[in-house]
Amino acid sequence: MKSDTETISDMAVDAIERAHLRSPGDTSHTMSRYDAPAEFTGFLRRFWIPVWNLASDRPAPQRVLQYPVCLLVVSNDYARFYGVKSNLATTTLSGDGWAVGVMCEPAAGFLLTGASMHRHTDRHVDLSQVLGVDALPLVEAVRSAMASDPRSSDAHRLAMAAYTSALRRFLPVDAEGELVNRIVAHTEAHADVTRVAQVCDAFQMSERSLQRLIRRRLGLTPKWLIQRRRLHDAVAHLREGATTLADVAAQLGYADEPHFIRDFSRATGMTPGRFAAAHRG
Repeated sequence: MKSDTETISDMAVDAIERAHLRSPGDTSHTMSRYDAPAEFTGFLRRFWIPVWNLASDRPAPQRVLQYPVCLLVVSNDYARFYGVKSNLATTTLSGDGWAVGVMCEPAAGFLLTGASMHRHTDRHVDLSQVLGVDALPLVEAVRSAMASDPRSSDAHRLAMAAYTSALRRFLPVDAEGELVNRIVAHTEAHADVTRVAQVCDAFQMSERSLQRLIRRRLGLTPKWLIQRRRLHDAVAHLREGATTLADVAAQLGYADEPHFIRDFSRATGMTPGRFAAAHRG
């Protein structure tokens, strides 16, 4: 039988996440990403480990359009459980630091908290409020692993193994959780899904039933899932810089360019033109 450290996959290429609005030329931190072990399929998506070393007068804001999943994060000075941030999430890096985070699958939040996830939307709590007595050993093990060299792949494997040991008791994923995972995966994978009715048809559910399910398991709405996927697609298109804003709006299913500009600007704090220009530069 393989140990926890042996089941963690090798580090993935550090491609910029669609959700991460990282500016071109941002060298504030290094990022390592690892797939979760196969036994956590449907429960954990991946680990992400940023490490930074910044002058005190050079803070580095990091802006993220979060996926519809909860996060668990242990750093050198805090340990938290995050519900989904419905708008733009901003974390400012400063000084010397690191974090070991795990991105869950949509099903996981309800299993971890034992309650409707709408209570955690747009907020975070100390990890102990979710994991109870298991939180302190996890935090101590992660900090011990990262203490000597937070950029070491060996340190990363030990830290991730601490997570998997603490989270294994929440397995397996329940049938409703598997359904939520499928609904989110379907919405994220199909750019032609622009209306809630299409999701209802795909899963043979009434709109009311879908609304209740997504609220309970994710703390969100079906409409939010579609809109967030469109924004992630927009970020990818604008980074590539191959089309006009009108073309991007059409590809995302918007009736016109002004509606696209309004939604993107409201969500990210910058116009799509400005975002695209920064990446062209």
